[in-house]
Amino acid sequence: MSDALAGPDGALRCPWALSTEDYVSYHDKEWGRPVHGDDALYERLCLEAFQSGLSWITILRRRPGFRAAFADFEIASVAAFTDVDKERLLGDPGIIRN
Repeated sequence: MSDALAGPDGALRCPWALSTEDYVSYHDKEWGRPVHGDDALYERLCLEAFQSGLSWITILRRRPGFRAAFADFEIASVAAFTDVDKERLLGDPGIIRN
């Protein structure tokens, strides 16, 4: 980690992680760590898909809205979504709708 920089707390981090508190938290708790479980993997896959063309910070900041809208990314629950749920998602300002 020769490019690592010390943050305000003295911990070494990748330079990109120092720009916002959201990135610091993501870097320290998630970046480079394995994801376990189908629902957790499904969440990451969905968030990556929504991120296309946007910055990752946009996704991180909307993550609570995504979790609420997509039943905490429980695969069985999302698979059971009805047309009513799909319409709800299309109008949900807490997620990215593109």
